[in-house]
Amino acid sequence: MIPRDYDERVYAGWLGKCIGVRFGAPLENWTYEEICDNLGELRTYLREDAGKIFKPDDDTALPMILIRAFEDYGASPAITAQDFGETWLNYLGDEHGTLWWGGYGVSTEHTAYRNLAAGIPAPLSGSIALNGATLAEQIGGQIFSDIFGLIAPGDPALAADLAEIAASVAHDRNGIYGGRFLAAMVSAAFTERDPLALLHSGLGQIPAASEYARVITAMMEYHREHPEDWRSGYTFLKANFGYDRYSGVVHIIPNAGVIALALLYGGGDFSRSIQIANMAGWDTDCNVGNVGAVLGVAVGLEGIDTAWREPMNDLLITASITGTRNILTIPGCADLFTRIGRAFQGEDSPARPRYHFAYPGATSNFSARGKLGRPIHQTQRVVDGIQCLQTSIRKLNKKGEMQIGTRTTYHPGELSSNYYGATFTPLISPGQTLHAEVYIPANAPETIQAALYAYDEYGQQRHQATGTPLVPGEWHTLDYTLPELTDASISEVGVLLRNTGGMWETGAFYLKSLDWDGTPAWRTTFAHERPETGGISQWTRVRGYWRLEDGAYHGSGPGICETYTGDAAWADYTLHVEITPLLGDYHGALVRVGGARRGYAACLSPGGQVTLYRNDGGYSLVASAPYAWQHGRAYTLSVTATGRTITATISDGDITQRIQWVDAAPYPHGQIGLCNWHGSHTHFTAVSIGAASPDGGQHG
Repeated sequence: MIPRDYDERVYAGWLGKCIGVRFGAPLENWTYEEICDNLGELRTYLREDAGKIFKPDDDTALPMILIRAFEDYGASPAITAQDFGETWLNYLGDEHGTLWWGGYGVSTEHTAYRNLAAGIPAPLSGSIALNGATLAEQIGGQIFSDIFGLIAPGDPALAADLAEIAASVAHDRNGIYGGRFLAAMVSAAFTERDPLALLHSGLGQIPAASEYARVITAMMEYHREHPEDWRSGYTFLKANFGYDRYSGVVHIIPNAGVIALALLYGGGDFSRSIQIANMAGWDTDCNVGNVGAVLGVAVGLEGIDTAWREPMNDLLITASITGTRNILTIPGCADLFTRIGRAFQGEDSPARPRYHFAYPGATSNFSARGKLGRPIHQTQRVVDGIQCLQTSIRKLNKKGEMQIGTRTTYHPGELSSNYYGATFTPLISPGQTLHAEVYIPANAPETIQAALYAYDEYGQQRHQATGTPLVPGEWHTLDYTLPELTDASISEVGVLLRNTGGMWETGAFYLKSLDWDGTPAWRTTFAHERPETGGISQWTRVRGYWRLEDGAYHGSGPGICETYTGDAAWADYTLHVEITPLLGDYHGALVRVGGARRGYAACLSPGGQVTLYRNDGGYSLVASAPYAWQHGRAYTLSVTATGRTITATISDGDITQRIQWVDAAPYPHGQIGLCNWHGSHTHFTAVSIGAASPDGGQHG
């Protein structure tokens, strides 16, 4: 059964995971001795680069990919290891982003990915039979498995089974047991708070004779005899299960011992437990994140001190090939987890806007700044029976204004570090429509107006709606359709408050929700784009050498080389691409991209053809027509997706060809992209997107 407080506990668990990862990340691979000698007792986050955004981390980035398997293959215990393997291949960059790509035979995940990409199916891809025990028993099976407890509340056996299926893509034996153990503890934490009982729940899901069970049991026995001093417990762990006893880069067993150490000696206190896990060293971000997830669920939000939460501001950065999924909020992650958890039970989830404040204390990566007025504080607050983001205001002068907004894109240089290679696509595009629900209290002045806005960082221009006068004590719905723009990048959206009268001495503004929808309408000329990690700003890549060159976007390389932008939720639209084939046989555009292995392509192809392909774990030809294209000649390629129909039109200004295909089982939505395959080199000058053309995109 789904617990009454399920949503809030899932939010607390994932928040605890993210807090732990952030707390532990700066100390990854430090030893206890190095931490003591150089830093002393750790109580809170280490000082990070001023003004920087916390980097992506594999501990949180891969789980946010694994969870997509349940969207793609169904929320069912019947999900398979190969389903998770396909999820890896679909959403991971080819040996870049998300994971530690430490080399085949060195990094467990890198090895498994290479195996999958070579056609070796899961779970053979992660087996001891193929990769050996050392590689298969590294830490990854443990660190990525919290999410399975979050979607199986109060059902440790189901959580453990799901974790095993997912972990087997890259791990075996103790590597799998760690996933089962951790997921079972998170699941049990919905009904149990006592750390010893949680550890027993985890042990109940793994073989009693395993090395993994031996280290957990040993730590429990030591704690029973020496319950006061966690440092003596660490000394025991290091002497009997230390790194010197296990091979590989980061073996699972010593770090499993740290998790048990922290839970036992932390006594169920969230802060104390993650502090102990961090002080113990070794794989700190992994261990502290796991402890944070277990106790976050167990103690709930009331057990997590606000000092841990405020620096997070509910933001999570990841590093997949889907750029709009690399800027996440922790409430948004919780919404996804709870939706899947309810689907397992055959229940529907409540519809929620993109940004809401239903979780106590949630701020969803919003911030405020003022002109002729000061925002004092932002917090989640219940007003008029509705959970909202409250922005407290002081001295908002006549003609003063306040912006309450959230970032919708970032750049790699804004991160504290980027060795996981995060790249970003703006969450919202020109042409889409913003919606918000707002309120000011009954004692506010009658001179306050509100307007939705979007900031284009390329044009350095704020686009905004006409101000709506706010009636104190009443709720208002705001709407604003962004204009169609050329060479733009929307980096922030939110609500603008303006005072048209006298001084607003003290007060508060309440935001209930913010969302957007609609078809994008924009044009990019690549001569105005910016080079960035792995290619250019606003675009991600799965494979290939993508770069700005001679005022155009160039792509080349072996295999299936593709680059993407836009939102995975876009449905019906027309894409126009100005394209010049330079070398090779395949040059094209992509629509309804759902990762590297789902979507449609329209290509200039061998033998003087224009061709439509469907990507279902690999491309298959579905329609073609003759078109005598030439290297070095410029063409306009238009692709329209409407319902089940995909239409492509190619023209050089003189000769036009059009092909159309109806998919009996269509992909309903997805990003846009550009492609060149199998050693081709393509020059792209510009792209534009808009509403689906009634003639299938014949006119660009």
